Amino acid sequence: MKKAKNKNISSKHSLPLSGVYPDKRGREGIKERDDIRHIFNAFNKLNVLIIGDVMIDAYMWGDVNRISPEAPVPIVSIIKKENRLGGAANVALNIQAMGANPILCSVVGNDDSSKLFSDLLKKQQLTTKGILNSKNRITTIKTRVIGANHQMLRVDEEIETNLNNKEIKALTIRIKKLAISEKADIIIFEDYDKGCITPELIKDIVAFSHQKNIPVVVDPKKRNFMHYNGVTMFKPNLKELKEGLKLDFDPENNTELEKIASEFIEKQNINTLLITLSDKGIYTHSLHVKKIIPAHVRNISDVSGAGDTVISIAALCLALKLSPVITATLANLAGGLVCEKVGVVPVDKKQLLKEAILLKL
Repeated sequence: MKKAKNKNISSKHSLPLSGVYPDKRGREGIKERDDIRHIFNAFNKLNVLIIGDVMIDAYMWGDVNRISPEAPVPIVSIIKKENRLGGAANVALNIQAMGANPILCSVVGNDDSSKLFSDLLKKQQLTTKGILNSKNRITTIKTRVIGANHQMLRVDEEIETNLNNKEIKALTIRIKKLAISEKADIIIFEDYDKGCITPELIKDIVAFSHQKNIPVVVDPKKRNFMHYNGVTMFKPNLKELKEGLKLDFDPENNTELEKIASEFIEKQNINTLLITLSDKGIYTHSLHVKKIIPAHVRNISDVSGAGDTVISIAALCLALKLSPVITATLANLAGGLVCEKVGVVPVDKKQLLKEAILLKL
């Protein structure tokens, strides 16, 4: 395997813990735990640059009391409507909820919905300086109809074609400028296969991150799955891993799972593979650690947005150079917590801290 171009990660936010572990690029990180409160306080100092497909999550809440006479479908009597930030913007909300500073970079349409999206960012006190407008696109909206506390229907308005060359160049320039001016501690690719992230953009930004010594984490989708060479952490779910590798395997066969993970890490030249296993938990695989963290028993209401939460917490932990096990454990815990809420919502930092303390990390 060729040598990676990455330099050592800056230690300006490293916590004063007694143990360290070297990753395959020779960098050192935290191994032994400190007071978990100290870790959560350290999140507040981080600047996180998020690249990806953004959208508006629209909700229509109502009651269901009868079936339509026109077709065998329930009638939802709408009581409330709500618009929330979604996609990569939900990652920004999770980063913000943990006390860190998110810088969101994306392309939206030049339409009324883009104005609504901008208003939602401002309402959440999130910067709009990384958001570009395109006359060639529409702003993605996912409308969920929820009756009796259960999602009954989703309607999507979107364009999934890739950005054109001019748009890719403009977004790449904006990303690099903000990464430097905002002193980004870590970069997240939040890929929803809507066309904002392209192979050209990935290659350019990953090379840039190596030059600037900024770790990169990825929440992938199918289209660009094999284009994220040389990133620091790659976090697919089980379905995405199978589709991306075009393989079918038994995830409960630990030997098979470890073999596939090892081969993928070697081929893609990445440090850590973090695989979410739904109700089975999460699997972390790196040079020194190969471990499944079991899921916690939850009253699951809605899994929407759980992946956004997992990548957010994992990125923050990586920026602090926490050990792979602590990183996976906190990310797994956070992903489970948001599944207890209806709709796409960011993690509650106080609740996560409370449960992390109970786990005695």
